[in-house]
Amino acid sequence: MSDRPRPTDIVLHSRSHLLELTFDDGAHFTLPCELLRVYSPSAEVRGHWGRNAKLQIDKQDVNITQITPVGAYAIKIHFDDGHDSGLFDWGYLYDLGRKKDIYWNQYLQRLAEAGQLRKAPSWTPPDDDTSP
Repeated sequence: MSDRPRPTDIVLHSRSHLLELTFDDGAHFTLPCELLRVYSPSAEVRGHWGRNAKLQIDKQDVNITQITPVGAYAIKIHFDDGHDSGLFDWGYLYDLGRKKDIYWNQYLQRLAEAGQLRKAPSWTPPDDDTSP
């Protein structure tokens, strides 16, 4: 095992709009597609060199259509709203998992500061979504 955790399993649960990640250090995270979309590491979302970041709104219904491996260090996530730029490297995914609640609350705060309200998703999560 390296000093940086690497995923041993990545499972997309399309019906519940969740990406499940298991890492070689035993960590296990379930990340909503919406969180992944609004925290995309792309320049379109983050801005260039940290400037002009764009707040993502109305992403409550976004889902993942495809996940493409990029070498042995990242994945490219293709979202159903057409967004597919930015590479989610293992360290970034691990950080999103560890700090999911912090990032989610920061997102909600930024929405509120911009005068935006997060709408409820139009889909209903299934009771048991064990199949992708």
